[in-house]
Amino acid sequence: MKAISTQTRSIKPAEVEKKWHIIDADGLVVGRLAVIIANHLRGKHKPSYTPHVDCGDHVVVINADKVKFTGNKTQDKKYYKHTGYAGGIKETTPAKILGGRFPERVLEKAVERMVPRGPLGRQQMKALHLYAGTEHPHDGQKPAVLDVAARNRKNKVGA
Repeated sequence: MKAISTQTRSIKPAEVEKKWHIIDADGLVVGRLAVIIANHLRGKHKPSYTPHVDCGDHVVVINADKVKFTGNKTQDKKYYKHTGYAGGIKETTPAKILGGRFPERVLEKAVERMVPRGPLGRQQMKALHLYAGTEHPHDGQKPAVLDVAARNRKNKVGA
């Protein structure tokens, strides 16, 4: 009989298998969707998860412009940035961003704040592919559909 090992196995970067997932974000809640995306980018859904290695998967998100917020967050929530100059703090709301030129930035920033800061987090964020419409150029990778709305009834607004 083989003895059970007491050592934790760390996966090496060469042993990582990256899969592709596609998510339709139409009507999904931003924060709940961002958590699921961040966990897949980091690889925390895999049993071979290693914190210091990029063992996550590629995630393609379509309809990123149709994400929703619960309550009055669309108007009441504020995003702040600073220009670098004295008195240069700027604020905007999710409604302005979603109605603007790059509506997928709402979801991108939510996910970016959930992955680690530094070189590893930047490498993991490169595996996130956001598209405002239904078209995407990643059909050749044959992404598996990840149904976020079916996981929990709270993941979709109005469900």
